[in-house]
Amino acid sequence: MAPQYQIRADFDDRTVTVYQAYAPAVADAALRAGRFTAPFSFNRMTWIKPSLLWLMHRSNWARKPGQERVLAVRITREGWEEALAASALTTGDPAALAAAAVHVQWDPERSPRGAALNHYSIQVGVGRRLIRAFNDDWIVALTDLTPQVRKAADLVRSGRAAKIGRLLPPERPYPLPEALERRITP
Repeated sequence: MAPQYQIRADFDDRTVTVYQAYAPAVADAALRAGRFTAPFSFNRMTWIKPSLLWLMHRSNWARKPGQERVLAVRITREGWEEALAASALTTGDPAALAAAAVHVQWDPERSPRGAALNHYSIQVGVGRRLIRAFNDDWIVALTDLTPQVRKAADLVRSGRAAKIGRLLPPERPYPLPEALERRITP
């Protein structure tokens, strides 16, 4: 049985993949530039999620207005861990949260059909103080996952959710230094 709070992600020795859903104009501009650029807003928090299924739940399989395009954002592990080190839990001390450059929130992980599971998935809100570092220093690659998300959504809608495994990334437990794990776990 998986621990209740555990980061599960697609990662390698150097990078970790997080997911975001955007309006087509934001996604197209980012894919052309290889980084986020206008009309992406650098003046608000951006939420990154290492669980594709949780993002699919949140974006209604890329059908929610303003979230029609799904991007895989491969960032450096160094940047990912820098974000976690600068974080405060959204359920923690309000003063610490207000002062934090990054917000961490845990929500129930989701099945392909959207049912809440018995373990939690992390969402990381990168605030304005770190958003330029996220964009300029941490991003290694952007990939448009919208076509595979749409295929997976069609399988789920047609009652064949068990067949989407080949369309999902290989998410596995992400090894965190113990101090970071204590910082981000409720």
